[in-house]
Amino acid sequence: MSSKRSELPSLAHDGTVSAELPPSGRAYKVYKRRFGGLAQLVLLNVVVSWDWLTFSAVSTTAAEYFEVSESAINWLSTGYLFAFCVASPVVILTLNKGGPKPAIIATSSLLLVGNWIRYAGTRANGGIFGVTMFGQILIGLAQPFCLSAPTRYSDLWFTDRGRTSATAVATLANPLGAALGQLINSFWATKPHEVPDMVLYLAVMATVASLPSFFIPANPPTPPSASSATTKTPLVPALSQLLRTLEFWLVLLPFGVYVGFFNSVSSLLNQILSPYDFSETDAGIAGGILIVVGLISSAIISPLTDRYKHYLGTIRTLVPLVAISYIALIFAPPSPAGIAPCYVIMAILGASSFGLLPVVLEFLVEITYPFSPEIGSTICWTTGQLLGAVFILVQDALKADSHADPPLNMRNALIFSAVVACVAALFPLCIGLFGRDVRRRRLDLDRGLNLDGVQEGFVDNVTAADTAVPESRTSRFGFRFKLP
Repeated sequence: MSSKRSELPSLAHDGTVSAELPPSGRAYKVYKRRFGGLAQLVLLNVVVSWDWLTFSAVSTTAAEYFEVSESAINWLSTGYLFAFCVASPVVILTLNKGGPKPAIIATSSLLLVGNWIRYAGTRANGGIFGVTMFGQILIGLAQPFCLSAPTRYSDLWFTDRGRTSATAVATLANPLGAALGQLINSFWATKPHEVPDMVLYLAVMATVASLPSFFIPANPPTPPSASSATTKTPLVPALSQLLRTLEFWLVLLPFGVYVGFFNSVSSLLNQILSPYDFSETDAGIAGGILIVVGLISSAIISPLTDRYKHYLGTIRTLVPLVAISYIALIFAPPSPAGIAPCYVIMAILGASSFGLLPVVLEFLVEITYPFSPEIGSTICWTTGQLLGAVFILVQDALKADSHADPPLNMRNALIFSAVVACVAALFPLCIGLFGRDVRRRRLDLDRGLNLDGVQEGFVDNVTAADTAVPESRTSRFGFRFKLP
């Protein structure tokens, strides 16, 4: 059977997509200053995610302070996630036209304003829930700018030997912030009157973390690799073609589902465990284990992926572990062994989910090259946040009533998450099957290999006589390469 190629770049005015190759013999270099911008992305992702779970980590205490229900407190997380979706089109334009620095500045500005408005809402008149919600939504608008930037930043500043690790460090700082929120907030606000102080501490941290954003460099003096120097496909043709690519959907659906369930489980963890007489501190420790073990796992898997480039094999190994973990989570809270089974399941879920996350993001960039990295990553993150908001509402609605045994348990909600997670696991397992040729296109270009039938060597050896006739050549698979 002849292999089919994935439906990738083939659009322009004559049905092709242009990808301008860099001049031959160009010297590429990486700069130490790239770590400054990476560190700033880490700081912003930590703070913005910590802000997200400010009230979820102490949902019972926060509900008492504002004199609202826990479902209303859940809306502070849900509104934040919906705000992410609203900002996403602007995020794609900002990263595509201006690069990472404008996105980082936008994050910092919204983070500063949102945190101080939120503090005013908690402090004024014993707590004004609507003002607090407004500040939370502003922070939600900030998150996509820094969460979608890592793939664009690593593509701009790093070579293929460090991109996955750079993406992992910046991206996984986001769940690190959630872990810190789960662990520390439950100690900062043990009583209702301590809630405003907790929000003040976070506002001060956000201010300190945001200020360096205005001083980081926007671009490296010279590109780090051939793929970084290559002109990317224009936004509209890239977006149109991306949405018609099967492999993109096979990545998008499970990514969105698993990010969505991470968001919902993180937001509802206290409510999942409290019916079984576990405290907010127990829930905070469980959330911390989920993320700390995940970070350790990613710290191991990401450098290995940078070295061996086994993207698809890693995905096929870790996805089933994620699905199995959600099944096991149904049985962990009521276990007679106490809180220990929950800690073990959180560790396995964290290790598989976090190890998977940067690998999937970089794999998507590889197979959709020469599309700009932020397009696919922003769509994936937006899907995850949207599904997270939906899952929070659905799982909250599936909570048992006060007459159940135990009262207000979330067993049905956990069954729902397990079923959807298992269905989502089937999609990435189909990548590369049915005779489809899925190639690591960006890596091929960086290594001077064949890219859809066109070699860099072929382009470099074009003579002056050739350039007198056409100014570009088109590969038989639809790419147009403009010759320097």
